[in-house]
Amino acid sequence: MSDQTVTLANFDQEVINYPGQVIVDFSAAWCGPCQMLSPIIDEIAAEMKDQVKVVKIDVDSQQELAGKYGVSAVPTIIIFDHGKVKNTIVGFHQKDSYLAALK
Repeated sequence: MSDQTVTLANFDQEVINYPGQVIVDFSAAWCGPCQMLSPIIDEIAAEMKDQVKVVKIDVDSQQELAGKYGVSAVPTIIIFDHGKVKNTIVGFHQKDSYLAALK
């Protein structure tokens, strides 16, 4: 489910220990491009619900996590595969870019 919000407290459980791919959407409520990206990420979550997990992280309330993964601009999408960073996409892109990053 794409509206699952992850915090420092549950990050390892939800992302690092997940046995597959996780799209982590680092965003902020005030970020226009983040709002534009949200429906695309929701679409991917719905279409690929059996293959990929999608979670969101609010950079304002989770600054420590954002810092740990070098997030300095939003939106930033980090794709984890079995707990390891596989791909990072900074800024707003079309859906194809995110799908390609999962392959």
